Amino acid sequence: MATPARTENRLLQLKRLGQSPWLDSISRGLVRGGRLQRLVDQDGIGGVTSNPAIFEKAIGQGHDYDDEILALARQGLSAPEVYDRLAVDDVRAACDVLAPVYLGSGGEDGFVSIEVTPAAAHDTELTVAEAHRLFAAVDRPNVMVKIPGTREGAPAVRRCLADGLNINITLLFSLSQYEAVAEAYLDALEERLSRDETIRGTSSVASFFVSRVDTLVDRELDARLAAVDDPAERRRIDALKGRAGVANSKTVYERFAAHLVGRRWQMLAPAGGKVQRVLWASTGTKDPSYPDTLYVDELIGPHTVTTLPEATLAAFKSHGTPARTVDRHIEEAHRVLRELGGLGIEMEEVGRRLQREGVDLFAAAHAGVVDIVARKIDELRAREGA
Repeated sequence: MATPARTENRLLQLKRLGQSPWLDSISRGLVRGGRLQRLVDQDGIGGVTSNPAIFEKAIGQGHDYDDEILALARQGLSAPEVYDRLAVDDVRAACDVLAPVYLGSGGEDGFVSIEVTPAAAHDTELTVAEAHRLFAAVDRPNVMVKIPGTREGAPAVRRCLADGLNINITLLFSLSQYEAVAEAYLDALEERLSRDETIRGTSSVASFFVSRVDTLVDRELDARLAAVDDPAERRRIDALKGRAGVANSKTVYERFAAHLVGRRWQMLAPAGGKVQRVLWASTGTKDPSYPDTLYVDELIGPHTVTTLPEATLAAFKSHGTPARTVDRHIEEAHRVLRELGGLGIEMEEVGRRLQREGVDLFAAAHAGVVDIVARKIDELRAREGA
């Protein structure tokens, strides 16, 4: 009896479709225990994203960081300084794991992201200074500094890219927010060329958030459902739930694709410019009634990254659908957004609200992880003196 053919790893199939799966998680155990290396080798993981919330979980659970926390505290470092050192060390170690991916892809993939302090979110000068500090502190060519795509962040993005830093622009929720940072990337590459500097080593991704859009829009739709009695109208409104995030993202990819055939990019590509890929962030479903691979399945295609929490990565590997979808059913995406607009739900306003909330959540997570480090310092010192 013949042995059934083994199905190829779904995550590896994403690569052939032009999408790189990144891991939205980092911890000392993950990196130093060899699990990240296995994910790279077996599942084709091509990058890692980190943020204060991820570090809050990593440092707060278990004792992997205790020895280093105590050693750094003994050197006189404050809790924020200790956290900064822990994050930089983990990101540097992850960069080393992904270095073969970076080199093997010609610098197209293999990046690890580290986020600037939330205090810089609305301060262009501080953002630029922090990005340079982190880039130098990690000291690896495949580190990518995350900068929020706020109004003040966009000029910082341009300056940092023009200085040759790799930048991940985060907290993008609307078409205009994406457009601002896409323009910043083109401006930065053109500026480097005008100074006779190479653009071959400069990389960027634009991190566009998906599930958070549905979370907010679905709440707005529920409010409208509560005010409507007509059954047909209720069905029409209810049918829009869970669709805004993907529709919004598809229109951004449509704009991205237009940039690729635009005159400016056609001048930059022959000079060695790398495509600023769209990175789909917030890909874990928040509503348990939605398929757990929804935001991966619907946004697969060339020149994209999908960053996956560990649960979503496992779900897609188990039962995801690897097929090119990101540029399919674009007219339907526009129809969904038009219908939402007709209900008074405008995606630009949704984007502004979510970006403000995102910055606040970022600041709260940063404060939370610093507080955890401070408590750990006190506990470890007390234990040492007991």
